[in-house]
Amino acid sequence: VEAVIALTPPLHQVAERVRAAAAFAQLPEAASLAAANKRIGNLLKKAEGEIGAVNDAALVEPAEKALASAVAALRPKAEAQLADGDFAGSLSTLAQAREPVDAFFADVMVMAEDPAVRANRLALLAQLHGLMNQVADISRLAQ
Repeated sequence: VEAVIALTPPLHQVAERVRAAAAFAQLPEAASLAAANKRIGNLLKKAEGEIGAVNDAALVEPAEKALASAVAALRPKAEAQLADGDFAGSLSTLAQAREPVDAFFADVMVMAEDPAVRANRLALLAQLHGLMNQVADISRLAQ
C-alpha cells in the first residue's frame, strides 16, 4: 500500500495498483528489482546538476548497452499497459529487466571518474527509475 500511495495516484486506481504491486512482489524478480530501484534512487539523489538524456553513442560497457536496449524494448509495452490500466501487466513487463539490471550493477561503475560517462550512466538509470516507478514505488518493496 505504501508503495502505491507514495505516488499519489488517482484514488480510483489505488486498489488495482495495490493488487498489481502485491502480485509483483511475489515474482522471483521482485526482490532484486526493488533493491536495484532503491539503489538507483540513492544514486540519483547524489547526482550533481540536472540529469540529461541518454547518449546511446556514449554507452561503452556491454552491460550498459544491454540495459539501454532493455529499457528501449520494454518501455513501449509497459507504458501502453499502464495507459490501459493494466498495472499488473506493466509491472510484469518490467520484471523482464532483471537480468540486464543485475548485470549493469555487477559490471558497471556508475560513478565513473569521467563526468560525461557518469552523467550518461545516471541518465540511463533515471530513465529506468522513471519506468520502474510508474505503478508503484517498488523500492518500498525491498526487504
